[in-house]
Amino acid sequence: MKTDIQIARECELKPIGEIAAQLGIAPEEIEPYGRYMAKVPVSLIDEKKVKKSRLILVTAISPTKAGIGKTTVSIGLTLGLNKIGKKAAVALREPSLGPCFGIKGGAAGGGYAQVLPMEKINLHFTGDFHAVTSAHNTISALLDNYIYQHRKEGFSLREVYWKRVLDVNDRALRNVVTGLRGDGVVSETGFDITPASELMAILCLATSEDDLQRRIENIVLGITSDGKPFRVSDLGVAGAITVLLRDALSPNLVQTTEHTPAFIHGGPFANIAHGCSSVLATKMAMSYCDYVVTEAGFGADLGAEKFFDIKCRKAGLQPQLVVIVATTQGLKMHGGVDIEHIKEPNAKGLKEGLKNLNRHINNMQGFGQPVIVTLNRFDFDIDEEIDIVRKNCEDLGVGFAVNEAFLKGGEGAVELAQKVVDTIGKIQPLPIHFTYPENDSIEGKIEKVCKRIYGAAAVEFTKTGKKRLEAIREIFDDDKAIARYPVCIAKTQFSFSADSTRYGSPEGFTIRIRDVILNCGSEMIVAIAGDMLRMPGLPKSPQAERITIVDGEIEGLS
Repeated sequence: MKTDIQIARECELKPIGEIAAQLGIAPEEIEPYGRYMAKVPVSLIDEKKVKKSRLILVTAISPTKAGIGKTTVSIGLTLGLNKIGKKAAVALREPSLGPCFGIKGGAAGGGYAQVLPMEKINLHFTGDFHAVTSAHNTISALLDNYIYQHRKEGFSLREVYWKRVLDVNDRALRNVVTGLRGDGVVSETGFDITPASELMAILCLATSEDDLQRRIENIVLGITSDGKPFRVSDLGVAGAITVLLRDALSPNLVQTTEHTPAFIHGGPFANIAHGCSSVLATKMAMSYCDYVVTEAGFGADLGAEKFFDIKCRKAGLQPQLVVIVATTQGLKMHGGVDIEHIKEPNAKGLKEGLKNLNRHINNMQGFGQPVIVTLNRFDFDIDEEIDIVRKNCEDLGVGFAVNEAFLKGGEGAVELAQKVVDTIGKIQPLPIHFTYPENDSIEGKIEKVCKRIYGAAAVEFTKTGKKRLEAIREIFDDDKAIARYPVCIAKTQFSFSADSTRYGSPEGFTIRIRDVILNCGSEMIVAIAGDMLRMPGLPKSPQAERITIVDGEIEGLS
């Protein structure tokens, strides 16, 4: 079987101006980054057209070490929609270097359902991740300098919230001490991975350059010795940080293996952040296409919940339908089958694993959404097991389609695409049923997500978590804006619970909230559940060991 890179090289890419022209965008209106990538100015978004476009969310069952292929399905569905005569584009997140060199090796789809040029997209792309990293750490340096320069005036922060970031999985940097030598101020800090940066969330939620700067100004960096919030606006550097992010604000336009348009912008993880591509990229695609496919990271309990409760709530988006991706391998793992045997026929394990799928279906229907399940087919899948999944969906009154876009491109997703179009034509989605009301308490919002979406029996807050909540109330008790913030729970992606080893559909568990972080720039409350960390580590054998250059060509990004 050909590798993703080999397939990508078979595709003769079209100049990015031609891809823009397909959308109705004049080539002179885009800003090319080389021959095959471009930035598209935010001014081209048309809110009237956005309201007429049909937005489709692709999500998945809880991921396993066997993988699910959600990005491949998102791209494949878009190819399939174009194949049946619909004007469609896909809006995706940008890959992070951490997972690319750690576990994944790449995140631009697979087989004949990829976004191209895949090597550039997986690596430095148009520099958005570097801009976020640089802007974030510039704030860190300016904050440290402010503390140093004003210490003799009695200025100090009793607590510093702002850490540093790096787009590398580096567990050694989770907790560090700075200022040990020279004239610096000694302090404890640490690094998160760039996708967890509040600036990344701001980039993905901002609606304009002015909104970007407003949000940056509102970032709370810490608490002063007299109990007041200290913000970026107090540093007086919001303009400088906006300048660093100005180019990054514009969505990126590329193409698929079948030369259809693709917008790729922003890259927050769904297990430690809100897991959605930018509002601007989504609206840009919706301004020029009748159908737009977007994805939310990891399983529907994480990315999809945040897509609805955070992105759609704040951006006023109304999706038409949800596609849930499953594989027989993933279902078997959720059914208790050992990973070494998941490619073998096992109807019993498959049926047991359907409990995980069905809980996700129920959750998506709870948001008022029509649901279609698509099975990502592999060469070892047998018709008898596919029929088990099909019947399960039919019994639930849910659409079902097999996806073979990996091997066949758009032709392999025609069944899914037609099912999507037919369902949208027949079923009108209800206004989104959010998990919690906007004016609920922070604890109430967290508990509703944990109990209604995850299925937890109880929620507990650690001493640190309770202390953080008390501090938020003490310092911001008159701030009505904060009372309306949605919650973004950082939790393992492998389980509905906070225990990564509990596959399937666990019940009766307790979610422990270890920490609560106030993000006034991205306008959300981040709650850390269980042992979740916002700086991942590398596996025993990272993918970096297999990425190299052979005869002038990059290998290992697949």
